[in-house]
Amino acid sequence: MEVSDNLMFKRPTHDTISDIIESNLDYLVRFAYFRLGNRTEAEDIVHDAILRFLERNVNDISPDRLRPYLFRIVYNLCLDRMRSVKKVLMLDGGHEIEDKAEDVADKEEADRINVCLDILPQHESEIIRMRVVDSLSFVDISKILSIPQSTVKSRFKTGMDKLRKLFINHRDTCD
Repeated sequence: MEVSDNLMFKRPTHDTISDIIESNLDYLVRFAYFRLGNRTEAEDIVHDAILRFLERNVNDISPDRLRPYLFRIVYNLCLDRMRSVKKVLMLDGGHEIEDKAEDVADKEEADRINVCLDILPQHESEIIRMRVVDSLSFVDISKILSIPQSTVKSRFKTGMDKLRKLFINHRDTCD
């Protein structure tokens, strides 16, 4: 075997890409939903992310990095959507816009989780959401956020410690 064979990776096939999209579709919608709080918007974000994913030349990405790459697109689109919503709310004079959540039970649970996590710094709460809610590995989170894995683990531990203290000291706030 030549050295050049070692450096090359297997190019993703159409089937590999389809499998990645299909097997992660529900996770991606849930990932977006817990950031946006609206199932319809989450589905729209995931649809847009898949289109962007397919428009890009993913042949230059190794197959093991395709899943984190897709999550990164969804993450960035969620951030863009949240920024645009903040601008709309500010333009509206700060009046609250009616939320049209389809599933009330899911919405209430997501709100409860988000209220507790929103107390934490965003860099910690986001990692906790990715790890606990979205069931992503530390490696995947590291790739999605483009930060070292040790930083992800540190922020997760620090955030979880703070979250435990919040639950003990402020149970009424989170319930």
